[in-house]
Amino acid sequence: MARELGGKHVVVVGATGALGARIAAHLAAGGARVSAIVRDHTRLDGASVFQYALADVTDSGALRLAFASVAIAVPIDGVVNATGVVAFGGIGELDDATLAKLFAVNATAPIVMLRESATLIADGGFFVNISGVVATQPVAGMAAYSASKAAAWAAMSAVARELRRRQIDVIDARPPHTETGLASRAIAGVAPKMPVGLTPDVVAARIVAAIVAGERDLPVEAFATQ
Repeated sequence: MARELGGKHVVVVGATGALGARIAAHLAAGGARVSAIVRDHTRLDGASVFQYALADVTDSGALRLAFASVAIAVPIDGVVNATGVVAFGGIGELDDATLAKLFAVNATAPIVMLRESATLIADGGFFVNISGVVATQPVAGMAAYSASKAAAWAAMSAVARELRRRQIDVIDARPPHTETGLASRAIAGVAPKMPVGLTPDVVAARIVAAIVAGERDLPVEAFATQ
């Protein structure tokens, strides 16, 4: 359902990243009060974020405490997960540690975030996860990464139906390649040559526009005209 951002309290997980920071800025520009859950608060933009909590997204207990902390003074109206890691290479090059981290950050963490925040999000609110185009269009040389994002997409799709009675929109965003710098910080392998992607600001603006408009899904086609 359509919603106004003015006065709403939105939690951005990963608000220090290239995309998360722009999402926080667009939300704040729309009148939202933005809280952040991050690992390093020194990189936060104080003009966009009014409070923060520290947590490693792979630590379920820390996430639980972080959400509870930012919800003490102001009830939560929405959550955006802008965290993620990437790895490159063929299946024969994939080691156990890389596989475990991809799923811990990209699949398990978003599910835990939704579990821990669902009871704190006000009826009529929203939860956004950014899975990316590979969730539904897997790429050779990125099999495990694609699978981890697909797992999150499947979970978001299922929980969207669970939370429908409370009119909470669970929105999965699947933008195409975006110039966040994530590819240069891969946890394994080297990124292949890719075409120039969308800017983080363009993707952030589209996601925030979808929140306001009450869109319930953002496939790659939704970013085609951006």
